[in-house]
Amino acid sequence: MEKNRLEAFSDGVIAIIITIMVLEIKVPHGEGLGALLPLLPVFLSYVLSFIYIGIYWNNHHHMLHTVRHVSGAILWANLHLLFWLSLVPFVTGWMGENHFAALPTLVYGVVLLMAAIAYWILQNIIIASQGKASILGLAVKQDWKGKSSILAYATAVVLALWISWLSLALYVLVALMWLLPDKRIERVLAER
Repeated sequence: MEKNRLEAFSDGVIAIIITIMVLEIKVPHGEGLGALLPLLPVFLSYVLSFIYIGIYWNNHHHMLHTVRHVSGAILWANLHLLFWLSLVPFVTGWMGENHFAALPTLVYGVVLLMAAIAYWILQNIIIASQGKASILGLAVKQDWKGKSSILAYATAVVLALWISWLSLALYVLVALMWLLPDKRIERVLAER
């Protein structure tokens, strides 16, 4: 199978996820700045999630750029990733509406953790099908960023019930770590 259909489908799902998130932000009743203040947690959770979806879209695009052919395992692993990403609007809204309370913040972290694991699975299935000497295999090698992200999410989930602001800080820290474009794939492509 050609990768074009997989890319187009994934791009469409990610665009819908972002659309759903922005539609969840309700218009305030009132025209003053005071009417916006109650929406601040909702807006901040939206910004964080928008950044995360953008990071996944960007890295997913780069990763699929390395794929020569798509197998059934890659299709299913990609759907697994999209499933977890599709839950981001729900947990974003829940966390924002409840002003970053412990349980919504924990569940938000579980979804981020599962999306990171799903991305790691997809990455490894691609490497297994393309070979360790493939562009992706050479680019990610030990993948300290991916592994440290999973560890940070797991830590944040555990902390969420006691210190939810620290969980949020870890979520922001991981987003900042990935916000700078990942040049590993581009470097290997340039070398070839």
